[in-house]
Amino acid sequence: METKNAEANVSAIANFIKNIVNEDLKSGKVSQVVTRFPPEPNGYLHIGHAKAICTNFEIADDFNGLTNLRFDDTNPVKEDVEYVESIKQDVEWLGFKWDGLFFASDYFEEMYSRALVLIRKGLAYVDDQSADEIRETRGTLTQGGTNSPYRERTIEENLSLFERMRGGEFKDGERVLRAKIDMSSPNINLRDPVIYRILHAHHHNTGDKWCIYPMYTYAHPLEDSIEGVTHSLCSSEFEDQRPFYDWVIRECEMPNISRQYEFARISLKNTVTSKRKLKQLVDEQVVDGWDDPRMPTISGLRRRGLTAESIRNFVRELGVSKGGGGSVVDTAMLDHFVREDLKLKALRTMGVLNPLKVIITNYPEDGVEMLEAENNSENPEMGNRMIPFSREIYIEQDDFMENPPAKYFRLFPGNEVRLKNAYFIKCNDFIKDADGNVVELHCTYDVETKSGSGFTGRKVKGTIHWVDAKSAVPAEFRLYEPLILDDEEGEEEASFLDKVNPNSMQIVHGFVEDNMKGANPHDKFQFFRHGYFNVDPKYTTPDHLVFNLIVSLKSSFVV
Repeated sequence: METKNAEANVSAIANFIKNIVNEDLKSGKVSQVVTRFPPEPNGYLHIGHAKAICTNFEIADDFNGLTNLRFDDTNPVKEDVEYVESIKQDVEWLGFKWDGLFFASDYFEEMYSRALVLIRKGLAYVDDQSADEIRETRGTLTQGGTNSPYRERTIEENLSLFERMRGGEFKDGERVLRAKIDMSSPNINLRDPVIYRILHAHHHNTGDKWCIYPMYTYAHPLEDSIEGVTHSLCSSEFEDQRPFYDWVIRECEMPNISRQYEFARISLKNTVTSKRKLKQLVDEQVVDGWDDPRMPTISGLRRRGLTAESIRNFVRELGVSKGGGGSVVDTAMLDHFVREDLKLKALRTMGVLNPLKVIITNYPEDGVEMLEAENNSENPEMGNRMIPFSREIYIEQDDFMENPPAKYFRLFPGNEVRLKNAYFIKCNDFIKDADGNVVELHCTYDVETKSGSGFTGRKVKGTIHWVDAKSAVPAEFRLYEPLILDDEEGEEEASFLDKVNPNSMQIVHGFVEDNMKGANPHDKFQFFRHGYFNVDPKYTTPDHLVFNLIVSLKSSFVV
């Protein structure tokens, strides 16, 4: 990865929004910066939203401004209180506090009155065409559309019909209200877009008060203006909507002029960030809910064990670039920031994921001693701990081979290794089961080789980890790979589900040190040679520890 060039590009463009804000303040165009994070409560937030959250809150913070959390709840069919609460939790967990908490539905009456303004100005009309007919007459990217046969209705007729739409006289889809702009515009978003539709659906916030609901593209600029948002920051797919955004504010005669600015969104390799696809994974039980640790949702990343700091640092490193769809970022970059954040915070301990019993035949049968170990070699302030050691221990199955290849420095018949924080042991014999699997090793230890004793009589090339069999705590380990293999946004659902990785989660059962007995949900540890793990908050009980692999120790990302 060519990080120097990448960093140079980021540093050159990362502050383009800050530069705009700074100039607006200097020129007096704005006196106080107001931004907003405006999620639709129709699903859980994902890693892509983290960039929008950080950008909006941090831009405002940099200029002592305000940031609102506003729910764009204009589609009651797809929205739910569950999503509202999860979004609030995610924003707070990422470390941000909103100055105002609002809902688009707070402004439904105002939006309705502004639609009446458009109708009275001859800039909106009620259309009786079906959704399919409107779509067919809208034109293409290269060819203009065709005027609706209802486009020239009188202002009085439109006012009456729109009032009757609100009154509930018509069925869903029977009529819509459209902005009257230009059906020949090269920008398809200006070809008389629909701004109100009929939906006889219960709303989580307004109940059954309304049966007509504003379209998002009409509601959003009104919400910004009502709240006095000065810089409406959004991802680049909304760039083509900006002319309509400006038209709505201007023609609805809004008192506050909000302006929209677009930045490139995050796209992660092997990662789906389509809410529709994520919901499909949940609905079809491909995953264990929205917070499944394999999901790119913020709640899933939190359950897996990522820290808020690592996500914020990742977003900052990407910078805020202009336009386009944004480049695809390797997940190794996010993993890097997770490791960087945890390396000085996580207690380093030992866990055996695929245990193989070892009997140290020359160790006293009832003997137990306590060995001292560092909790984190890179952070001495975390102190030391005492580890029990006795005649029987567990090691990893792949730390022994009966017939090893060249340069295999772990245990094999006749070879000697160091047990981390303990002694040298030598393999003398092994036992197999009826299927030919090695199930037990017989070894001897050298009492003079105790770790920390200063022994220099000889050296060994291999060091392996272990846990004491008598005191070890049984544990479940969940190991993860990417959930989706080479997904391309926009593919058909069948193709998308075909790319679900059948090996995205592997569950194994092993043991951890006895100091894990008091581990709590979300406690994080580095298991020697395996990686960073998080105590799963969903399935862990006092009698059953479940650890989620956050990230392995190996990194291919270079900064």
